[in-house]
Amino acid sequence: MPTETRTTWWARPGLEARDGRLVICGRDAEGLAREHGTPLYVYDLARFAENARSFREALAGPGFPYRLRFALKANREPEVLAVLRGLGAPGSAESVGIDACSPGEVLHALAHGWRPAEISFTGTNVSERDLDLLLPSGVHINVDAISQLERVGRRAPGFAVGLRVNPGAGVGYHERLAYAGVRPTKFGIYPDRLAEAVTVARRHDLTIDTVHVHAGSGWLGDGLGAFEAALERVASMTRRLMDAGCPIGEVNVGGGLGRPARADEPAIDLAAYAAVLARHLGPLGVVVACEPGDWIAKDAAIMLAEVVTVEDRAGVRFVGLDAGWNVDCSYFIYRFAKEIVVCRAADAPRTDLVTVAGNINEAGDVFAEDYPMPPVEEGDVVALLNAGGYLQAIASTHCLRPVAPALFLER
Repeated sequence: MPTETRTTWWARPGLEARDGRLVICGRDAEGLAREHGTPLYVYDLARFAENARSFREALAGPGFPYRLRFALKANREPEVLAVLRGLGAPGSAESVGIDACSPGEVLHALAHGWRPAEISFTGTNVSERDLDLLLPSGVHINVDAISQLERVGRRAPGFAVGLRVNPGAGVGYHERLAYAGVRPTKFGIYPDRLAEAVTVARRHDLTIDTVHVHAGSGWLGDGLGAFEAALERVASMTRRLMDAGCPIGEVNVGGGLGRPARADEPAIDLAAYAAVLARHLGPLGVVVACEPGDWIAKDAAIMLAEVVTVEDRAGVRFVGLDAGWNVDCSYFIYRFAKEIVVCRAADAPRTDLVTVAGNINEAGDVFAEDYPMPPVEEGDVVALLNAGGYLQAIASTHCLRPVAPALFLER
């Protein structure tokens, strides 16, 4: 008898509801949990390649020169990096570079096949010990502060650097995830100190060749207007640097693009995003660099967990899992919404309102509150979607709960 595949908002190649059951890479998700145990990260390796190619194709559309780099902090697993490294030889149009934010990430990228010229480093509060490794490594460094520029200049006069700027406008999944705006943040050099940065660079014979910005994290389709407003200010700051004689060859717009976590969250239109880049940066004649991490990684994995508690407390039904924020911190730290699918009833009507909680001994260890789910029972296996980025890379053994293992699947 043929199987029936049903469409849900989160379905994609490699992830679907088939005869009511959740299937990833052609494998029954609950069966994977029974075989390998829970909690468990389950990766669809082909999805990383699909996402990187989609992003690259969008950037290629308007015709401006571009560079695509992967933000290593989103996912540093060797199996994932092998997929990205395999997309193109160093220096080729298909190649995906690396965005690193620590000396450890630089070393990790070098160890997994990236050349120094393919790695862009942008860090904050960089120490002398950091510079001991970074300066001789050959990677490009974007400095984050005037004091950092002074330190680099004292140690490496004649060096070529980028400036991370803060345009005073940003965008994020919510206000606290905007990395620039009315509230001062620790990131970047503000417009009122841009001339001072040029003076410091000249004093140390430093060449400023790149402008870098990171507007915020996790923003979605409805944030494109705010991103454009920030980018307009970045373009103005870039012109000021050019007028001051700085040979700006690249404007790096960072990452921060998010993925929808619920049916009502709007996806980013990559073609519209690329058009915004072309409108504001195309006239500058620079290479446009993008450093998505979460957008490439997020929907390429799910987290499987077992329901170990179903209990009513003061009128609220709690669904307790054998996983906690130590292995899936997306709601606990970032307040990203979570979509949770019952593996045996992936497309069933959601008739109950519940709070889904983890096994860390803290009241804030929850994954979703007032959340609609089908009726669940103790022993059910659920999948927490969008588990490919900023989860395994951040996982800890808090409360001595173990870090979850990972399963890497080919389609």
